[in-house]
Parts: sequence; C-alpha cells; structure tokens
Amino acid sequence: MARYALTIFLSSFLLFQVQPLIGKFILPWFGGSPAVWTTCMLSFQVLLLVGYSYAHFIAGWLTPRRQGLLHICLLTASIAVLPIIPEDTWKPTGSEWPTWRIMCLLSVCIGGPYLMLSSTGPLLQSWFSRTHAGRSPYRLYALSNVGSLLALISYPFVFEPALRLAQQAWGWSIAYIVFTFLCGFCAVSVMRLGGAAIAEEPEDSGSKESEKDISPPEPPCRIDQLLWLALAACGSVILLATTNQQCQDVAVVPFLWVLPLSLYLVTFIICFDSERWYVRPLFLLLLVPAIAGAYWVLSSGADADFPLLILVYSATMFVCCMVCHGELVKLKPQPRYLTKFYLMIAAGGALGGVLVTLGAPLVFTDYLEYPLGLVACCMLMLVCVYRDPHWILYRGKPIGAWAVLMILLSLMCVAFCIQAFDYPSTIIATSRNFYGKLRVIEYLDDYDKAYYSLQHGCIVHGVQFLEQPWRSLPTSYYGPESGAGLAVQFHPQREEDGMGDAPLKIGVIGLGVGTMAAYGLPGDTIRFYDINPDVIRMADEHFSYCKYSEADVDIVLGDARISLEREIQNGESQKFDVLVVDAFSSDSIPMHLLTLESCELYWKHLKEDGILAIHISNRHIDLEPLVRGLADEIGYEAALFDNDDDDEQGVDSSTWVLVTNNREFLEDEEVKKHRLEWPKDARAPVVWTDDFSNLFELLIWD
Repeated sequence: MARYALTIFLSSFLLFQVQPLIGKFILPWFGGSPAVWTTCMLSFQVLLLVGYSYAHFIAGWLTPRRQGLLHICLLTASIAVLPIIPEDTWKPTGSEWPTWRIMCLLSVCIGGPYLMLSSTGPLLQSWFSRTHAGRSPYRLYALSNVGSLLALISYPFVFEPALRLAQQAWGWSIAYIVFTFLCGFCAVSVMRLGGAAIAEEPEDSGSKESEKDISPPEPPCRIDQLLWLALAACGSVILLATTNQQCQDVAVVPFLWVLPLSLYLVTFIICFDSERWYVRPLFLLLLVPAIAGAYWVLSSGADADFPLLILVYSATMFVCCMVCHGELVKLKPQPRYLTKFYLMIAAGGALGGVLVTLGAPLVFTDYLEYPLGLVACCMLMLVCVYRDPHWILYRGKPIGAWAVLMILLSLMCVAFCIQAFDYPSTIIATSRNFYGKLRVIEYLDDYDKAYYSLQHGCIVHGVQFLEQPWRSLPTSYYGPESGAGLAVQFHPQREEDGMGDAPLKIGVIGLGVGTMAAYGLPGDTIRFYDINPDVIRMADEHFSYCKYSEADVDIVLGDARISLEREIQNGESQKFDVLVVDAFSSDSIPMHLLTLESCELYWKHLKEDGILAIHISNRHIDLEPLVRGLADEIGYEAALFDNDDDDEQGVDSSTWVLVTNNREFLEDEEVKKHRLEWPKDARAPVVWTDDFSNLFELLIWD
C-alpha cells in the first residue's frame, strides 16, 4: 500500500508543479496573454487524456508481466527530454498561430514525462484494486489530488520566490528521476505475478455454490457514461472560463492560474474522499447565490473591487465544480470499470479545454463560455436529479419548495443569457482571437460629437472623433498634458514652434488606435509594436491616426520584447528619442514588459538623453513603486505625471512615469508645471525580474 501511495502522491505533485513552471517559461514569448495559460491547460488535458487512455488499454489488454515491462521501458525513454527547459528556437516570429505553436512546444518539451505522470494514478490504482481485493482504490485518487493541490499551493509561495526558473526546472527534473525509480519498483512488483490475469474479485474457494453466486458487476449504461463526460467537461469549462475572466482584468500571473485550479482540485478531493461530503440539497441551494454573484460581477465589469471580484469568481467556481464532481461521484462505477471512468473524466476535461480554447474564440466574439458554462452546470444538475430514483424529483415529480427552487434557477439562467448576449446597438466591429476580444463602438459625447472607441475586454484602448477639427486630436490616455504627450511635445529637440531641425524617432509598445501618431511632424518616425493582428487591422479600418499622420509610421507585428531583442541581436538599435510603453490587455498587465531585463532592453534602443514613458494607470495594481524601483536599479530619474479628464477634448485621466536623465527636459517650465511629487505614503520601490514577480505587494485592496 505504501509504495502505491508514495508513487501516486509524487506523480501528482510533479504533474501539477510542472504546469505553472512551464507556463511561466513561455508566457513572455506569447505576449503575456491569458490565453497562454488556457492553451497550456488544453495541452495538459490532452496529454492527461492520452495518459489515461494508455492506462486503460494496458490494464485491460495486457498481462501483468507485459504491463510492467512496457511501463518500465517508457519511463526510461521519457528521461531523455530532461531537463524541461524550452529552447529559444520555439519563440514565435509574430505570424504563427500561437495556440498550435504552444501545444507543439509542450508536447516536445514535456510530453513524455507528462504522459508517464498522468498515467500513474489510474494504472497504479488498477493494479492496487486487483491485487488488494475488497479494498477501495478511490482513496488513492483523493490522495493524488492532495499531491496536486500541494504542488499548486507551494509553487507561488515557496518555489517561485525562492528559485530561478532554470533552478526550478532542474529540481523538477531530478525529482522526476526519483519518481521513475519508485514507479519502476511498483511495476516490478506487478511483473512478479507472472503472465496470468490479475484477480478481479475475491473468491470463496470453499464452496462451489458461492462461486455460482459471484457474477461480474453490471457495466454502466450509456447515459451514465455520457454524464461522466458532460459533467467533467462542464467542470473544465468553468475552470478555464473563470481563469480567463480573472486574468483579463488583473494580470496573467501564476497565482491567478493556481487559485482556480486549486479550488477545482479541492472539489475533486472532497467529492472522491466520501460521498457524504457532497450534500445535494445544500449545493442546489448554493447555486442560487453563486449564479447571482457571477451575474453581478459580469454586470459590474472592471468597476468591481479586486478582492470582491476574486472572491465571487472563486466562490461561484467552487460551488459549480462541487456540483459537477459531486454528481460525478454519485455515478461512479464498480472498481472493475474505474480505468474507463477515469478515461471519460479525462476526455471530458480535454473536451472542456477544446471548447474554451479552440471553439469559443471561433464561435463567439465575447467571453460567453463563462455564463454558458454556469447555465450548463445548472442544467446538468437538473438532469442528474431527474434520473436519481432516490431523489424527491425522480421522474420529473417536483414537490413543494424544490419546484420553486428549480424555477428560480431556470429564471436566473435565462437572465444570465440575456445579459451575456446584450450588446450595444452601435457596435461597428467585433473580433476575438488568442489575445482577447475587441469591439469598435460608436458613441456620442455630451457635446453631440460622434466618436469611435476601441475596447479590449472592458477597457477603452483609444478613441477618435469622426469629424474635423476634432478628428486629429490626441485623445484618451494620450492627451497633450499626459506623460506621453509631454515627452513628445517638450523634448529638447522640438523648438517652441513645434518644427525642430532634428526630427524625433518615437517608439510605441502597444498600438491601440494609433493615437500617438497624432503627435507626428514632418520628418518624424513613429514605430509601433503590437502582438495582436486584429488590433492592427481595426486601427487601419476604423481609425485614421496612422493613415494621416505627418510622420513616417511603421507597425511591427509580434511581441514587442521579442521584436526588440531580435533587433539588438541583428545589430540594430532604434535609437529612440521617446519610447512609450502602454501594452495593457484589458486592465491586465503584460508583466514581462515591466521587468528589470525588459527595462535594460529598452535603454539599448533609447538615446542617452531619451525618455522612457510608462503608462501605469490601473484599477487593481499600484505600478508606481515598481517603475520607481526599476528606474533606481538602472540609475535613471523617475518623474510622475497625472492629467485630469477633459470630456470636450475626449481626454481621459491617466498616470504616467517618465524615466530619463535628460535634465533639459526635466527642467522645462511646462514639464515642471505638470510634474507631481511622489506620494509621502507611497509604497517602497520594488523590482521585478523575469524570474521573480510578487503581485501581492502591488495589489490595490481598497
């Protein structure tokens, strides 16, 4: 028993420890998008399905000796890919389909070890159930989930802050070698049983009559098997959709990956430990406030406070996953069919991943998989209740309060769907791809001026008036008194009349609608970097800043950091006078653009007297101490600027930090007039690196 428990525990720990580890490795390569993690999850779920299929096949078709021999051979072969450090050759160039590239990368780098780890749970439980007749293997499944949960919780709080990524990868690889020896020992023990089939059930050899009474358990019906698949898929959809919803408005960090996945595993642990923990009437009642809370958060959009947002999303996901997994356990088969049961669970998980990662972006232009997943959870519970002969609603005979509850849930689901599909009538264009959802919407301001707004998620990424003379004005976060506007207008190379002898070279990370091009003068060069091809297309089709700019405008497709790194590798420094960093996706920050390594890269592309302008407006994260810390680390001065709203000019309030040692610029009277002192109660400066970033120290909790 002990060797099975230890091996399964270690396999589960490594299985879930590698997920945030490898995800953090490749996150900067693909723009820091929330879809990076959901694509990783899809890859893990597919590999898990392959591992469960392998376990189901060899447990059902091979003798113990052949099972053990095959497994030992595959374990040995899987060591060949260690250590699990992705090669730089996998970095995208900007034109590839990111989902496919990530899945190929993960299959090559960790596919072999992940396959062996994922097959361990069901395979060793199969061996245990047949060699220890009469003892339930489902406790081992709960133990595996405990190992998985411990791995997830320990990563952001223990391993991530203590070890660099390369050290984490080497440590994981060494632990995997230890696992192969333990698993090989279990395989050798099974091989000793010989070539005969393993006993399925205990036999009473003392009586022929008792042998006649023993019959194989009845196989589960097709409807039960379909419910296994549907319930597992629904739980997976809710997990991934919840992760997407959280990350798109905060930041793509391991903690916001780990929290939903940890709760997801907790529901597995609770439900599979014992059926008594899932009290159907209780969770049926809890579905009502859970659905109502999710409806409220989605209606509030980005205005919801961060702690409340995380609390509601987490509570809703926990209740829904408890329903899915609790009903799943109620339908579990006899141990004889457990590998098939686990196979259907894995297939459901992979199906949920496919629906969220591949299907939803093709079918929906909004994140509709989240509300639809919650509705599907309610519907599946009603189906399970309807089919349960021990339940008061069996065969559709509702009584009393339960009928009222069912009606209430149904009405809430209808309201949820209406809210999810309620779009403004003035939408001009919509788009959704790997990097998020985009909408161009036409509005009228308080002065009856029409304008187009580009929204990424629930955050405005730029506006432009439709009529002259307002059409050429810099708007939104780039007004004349914004940090970016001041950096360009009052750069020492500009003369007072705005027609300097030496034109400016301006770099902008994050295209938006191309508003910075409004500052371009004849002879200037403005070079935009943006990873999202749909942003580039919409800026060209529906906005005219880049088209009619007096400057020479160039747009580079691809992650800005990778593009800048390749330019340096090719011996090409852009020598920017001003470099603007504003690449938020919705309200989420691409953290790889705000690390020490990224700032050092920026200064390789800036002139000695250049100005680095960083937009730090954010509802959930206080970026001031981070930018101050980065400026101190590289030895430059950080100046704070904050402008107010100007509705008539279409300007939004924004906060910028300009990092520079250009004394002539900093001493300019107009610049000094707009510069702010750092708050006395400001947090201490911090520095993020590619290997370490602590989101908690910058969260805005009020």
